[in-house]
Amino acid sequence: MTSTAPELPRIHRFLSDFHRRQAARTVEFPGAFAVLDDAYRHSRGNNHVLAGGDVDPEALPGYTEEALGHLPYRFAYVLDETVAAACVAPMERAGYQHATSLIMAHHGPVPEHGGAREVDFDELRGPVTASWPRFAPQAPPEHIRDLVERRVARRRGAEVVRFFAVHTPEGEVAAWADLYMDPAEGVAQIEDLVTVEAHLGQGYAGRVLDTALHEAAAAGCTTRFLTAFAGDWPHRWYGRKGFAIAGAMARFERV
Repeated sequence: MTSTAPELPRIHRFLSDFHRRQAARTVEFPGAFAVLDDAYRHSRGNNHVLAGGDVDPEALPGYTEEALGHLPYRFAYVLDETVAAACVAPMERAGYQHATSLIMAHHGPVPEHGGAREVDFDELRGPVTASWPRFAPQAPPEHIRDLVERRVARRRGAEVVRFFAVHTPEGEVAAWADLYMDPAEGVAQIEDLVTVEAHLGQGYAGRVLDTALHEAAAAGCTTRFLTAFAGDWPHRWYGRKGFAIAGAMARFERV
C-alpha cells in the first residue's frame, strides 16, 4: 500500500520526535537513528532503529547490528513505505522477519467524552502487569517488568503525555490507553488501548478511545492517529470508530 494522505508527513515527524525524546540515548546513522535505553533492555519499543525515507536499504542490516549488538534481538522500523519495500530483501537476507503496522488517522466526528478519567501510572501498574501474559505468554518476569515499567519513559516522549482509564461500577480498572500530544503542531497519538480480559465486549475500550479523541480535539490536535497491526482484527474496529488507513510502517525483527 502506498499512501498520499496529507497528514502522513506530520505523523512521521511526530513518531520520529517521540522516539528520540523517549530514548535514554541515540545513535545516528545516515537516514536512520537508533534509540536505546538500558533500563528497559527487553523492550523493543525502547531499543530499535528507526529509518526514514533516505536510508540506504542495503545498509540497514548493518546499522541495526551495530546499534543493537549488545542485545539478544534486533529490531527496526522503516516509516516510508517505498523505502520499506526496498528494505525487505536485504533485511530478509540478514535473517529478519518482516511485518506491517498500519498508521490510522481519525476522520470521523469528534465523539463526546467517554467518561474515562486521567490516572497516574501507579494506578495502571497492576492491571498492565496482569494483562501482559495474555499478549506475551512466553515472556519471563524480567521481560514483563520492562514492558510495564517502560511507560515511565513515555513521559519524555511528547509535550503532553496522559494516561486514561475507565472503571467498572465496583471501581476496578477495566480498560486504558495512552495519549501523546504536541498541541503546537496539532498532532496526537493514541497508543496501547487495552481492555482487561474479564471485561471484553462491554464497551469499555470504546469509552477510553472516545475520551482520548475528545481530549485531543479539545487540545487543538486536528491530526489524531494510532497504529495497529495489519494482520490483526482491531484495525477493523478502529475503522468503525472513524479511523482510516493513512499509511503503513514496516517492522523488521531478528531473534
